[in-house]
Amino acid sequence: MTNISEILCIGNELLSGTVVNTNAQWISKRITDAGGLVKRVTVVRDDINEIASIVKEILARKPNWLIISGGLGPTYDDKTLEGVAMALGTDLVLDDDAIEMLKRSYTRYSSSLKLNEVRLKMARIPKGSIPIQNPVGSAPSILIDTTKFDNNINSIGPGTHTKIICLPGVPNELEAIFLDNILPQMKMMIGDFHIIETNHEIVGISEAMIAPILLKLVQSFSDDSIYLKTHPRGFTKDNKPKLRIQIVTKGKEKSTVISTYNYIYDTLIEEIDRLDGEVLLT
Repeated sequence: MTNISEILCIGNELLSGTVVNTNAQWISKRITDAGGLVKRVTVVRDDINEIASIVKEILARKPNWLIISGGLGPTYDDKTLEGVAMALGTDLVLDDDAIEMLKRSYTRYSSSLKLNEVRLKMARIPKGSIPIQNPVGSAPSILIDTTKFDNNINSIGPGTHTKIICLPGVPNELEAIFLDNILPQMKMMIGDFHIIETNHEIVGISEAMIAPILLKLVQSFSDDSIYLKTHPRGFTKDNKPKLRIQIVTKGKEKSTVISTYNYIYDTLIEEIDRLDGEVLLT
């Protein structure tokens, strides 16, 4: 069964264009390479009601994972955990383990730093959730198994129980926590997985020319075993079209992944030669 994730990024700065949403791209790539499937990426403002509403909507779709980034800090506009708690029908509580994690984090900066009310905000987490130490920054991440909240979320119903992970928005903090704590869990759920991905620069062939053979290849394999994509790259100085072709084959059996890739690659090279195209980079 496919392991499905949705990503929710929170922050006014992402929607105003002030900050580029690199977190979504980075997380999506790691999940895809591990054999998972990212079905949606959603971005909302720092608004409690907006966050609660979209969390409920995502949980109703029953992904295996809901990965949330941003809004865990000590400032007034860090509202992620409050919104998640509202969606789950629970309260924020001052968690002893989260307090100890904050103390360890601040010790890295200075032994004289104290946990005042502003900093303790980062240790107020949804009741029943599990804090995860932030090895780079301050705010702990929060892991939530929604099984505990079935009685509070009428829209979930039977079936998949989503795990929610709330990560800091700072990229190096997010990446460290995700790699150490979340990706290993995903890989365990997914099991054996192999992937081959290559990109090939082609000159003299347009998307329309190569489209028929791509369609034939895609229809010859299951949707979750291959991905073929063309990316137009403009024209050469002598007005020949340039194209990048992306080939991805994936699956649980390494030998099958390799044989599928070789067949697709050979078929495409043969078609490119027939169309008088030129492969610049493989």
